[in-house]
Amino acid sequence: MNEAQSLQRAIDEPVHMVDYDSAWPARFDTERRRLLERFPAELLDVQHIGSTAIPGMTAKSIIDIMAGVASMTVADTLFEPLLGYGYVTSREFNAGLTDRRWFMRHAHGRRTHHLHVVVHDSTLWRQRLAFRNALRADPTQAIRYATLKRELASSHQTDREAYTRAKGDFVRSIVGSDLR
Repeated sequence: MNEAQSLQRAIDEPVHMVDYDSAWPARFDTERRRLLERFPAELLDVQHIGSTAIPGMTAKSIIDIMAGVASMTVADTLFEPLLGYGYVTSREFNAGLTDRRWFMRHAHGRRTHHLHVVVHDSTLWRQRLAFRNALRADPTQAIRYATLKRELASSHQTDREAYTRAKGDFVRSIVGSDLR
């Protein structure tokens, strides 16, 4: 499989849940170090978010990373350097985002990492960390979320955007506002 085929397979990869993998934190740490080595001045903080950051959580086997920057101007200056550092993205998708930039890494036709570049300590930054921390602290909520994700993955297997939108009410019930 060549690079173009691998990317297309990763883009079209269905939503699929797997059991928690104890290797996920190490995969995050490796990518965090890699990013901070390449962008030490631009990245103010790098956090593991999403379901792979919650011990025991069913998840898509994709490491979600949130990188904090000083401003969206800085985020935009990182666009091309990130593309040259193993990430890919859709310019059209990012054009519709006002509070973050989104990138993906892939290998062998599978997504491996999602990178969300956001303003450090912004509302979005605090909400994403609050959601992660709430699920880490409350096993009952984490079980409810895992159950919901399995159901949504089944009903939205080929539509990642619909899957993400369908989780919105649950996320808002935890953090108390819109995460978009």
